[in-house]
Amino acid sequence: MNLLEARQVHLWRGEIHVLRGVSLSVAAGQCLQLTGPNGAGKSTLLRVLCGLLPAADGQILWRDADCTRDASPLQRECAYLGHLSGHKGELSALENLAYLCGLRRRCSEAELDAALQAVGLHGGAQRRPLRQLSAGQQRRVALARVILQQTPLWLLDEPIANLDVQGQELFNGLLAGHLASGGLALIATHQPLAVAEASLLRLELAA
Repeated sequence: MNLLEARQVHLWRGEIHVLRGVSLSVAAGQCLQLTGPNGAGKSTLLRVLCGLLPAADGQILWRDADCTRDASPLQRECAYLGHLSGHKGELSALENLAYLCGLRRRCSEAELDAALQAVGLHGGAQRRPLRQLSAGQQRRVALARVILQQTPLWLLDEPIANLDVQGQELFNGLLAGHLASGGLALIATHQPLAVAEASLLRLELAA
């Protein structure tokens, strides 16, 4: 059964027709990779799907329920990661995660530490102000937040940007585990994803 569907979604930005009748469907255990040139609307589509931007036309369904005008049912089960992490630079990785995780549920310090360990951020780096960490380390913190949200749906915009080879391998392992547990993901990236071909869908948006 498809958990997420988009049917003929349109969106304009001023006079520019950014999304032109985009349709997609993703089931549990599947990953949809979004590709296309800069300006094709990949980031915009992710924002529309999670309710951050209203579609001008079309329909978005989550678990067969229409979420086009009220995305709250989808948002409760979605982890969204955009280009910007939304973290506070003066707070540590642990402090950022404690605050952001707390918006949804209680997270113990052990859970926070485990999530950071899972993305390869160890020791003192967890407690330094985020502005002192490299771009790659900050991206790892953002991925730890995705893990902590414990949602079936991941909407990720260039999740492996700034990650080194080890970080990319870690992400691919996390993604594989998420799909194996019945989760689903939409990922905007031109980087190859280590996902079984049977589970990988592709959608290329045109400029």
